[in-house]
Amino acid sequence: MEVMPKEIRKKKFRKHCLKMLKKVAQRGSYLKDKRVLSKLEKMIVQNNAQRIMLYIPLETEVNLFPLIKLLRRQKRQLYVPFMEGTSFRLVKYRYPLETKRFGIKEPKDSKQYRVKKIDIAIVPIVGIDSTDRRVGFGKGMYDRFFEKEMKHIEKTVFVSRYYCYSKAIVTDSHDVKADSVIVP
Repeated sequence: MEVMPKEIRKKKFRKHCLKMLKKVAQRGSYLKDKRVLSKLEKMIVQNNAQRIMLYIPLETEVNLFPLIKLLRRQKRQLYVPFMEGTSFRLVKYRYPLETKRFGIKEPKDSKQYRVKKIDIAIVPIVGIDSTDRRVGFGKGMYDRFFEKEMKHIEKTVFVSRYYCYSKAIVTDSHDVKADSVIVP
């Protein structure tokens, strides 16, 4: 039996997870998202998180918009990725949102909102392996961001509509690691 290189195992795993996420997005995603958002809200309250890193969801990701609306009413500081080259930096969440590369929406550039300390970072995942490291879409943007900013992030929470888990280690040491994983 031939041993598959880790990178090929990771690609196969990612492909399988994306297929499952697309299926889940077609049916029952509203209830799944609602369960995840409820758990996230409790975690934010328990940790008294004031500065929160979120993402603006793609179709296969947990829809954070209801949570964003609630957190804005609570006057919490919300930050989202703003793509720059092969990574991103955080900008304050605000309207209008524009669709950019890879179909990702983001606010207009806000250089004055460079923040250092984040209480909770909410990160979308495609899958996870036994080391609690993230398998994402394969662009490496979150990995590069966290490599630079990890020291400023108190807690990292992975979220997904579907728990796609690999017992085999398919990630590398540079892949983002979770403090918590929330799935329906």
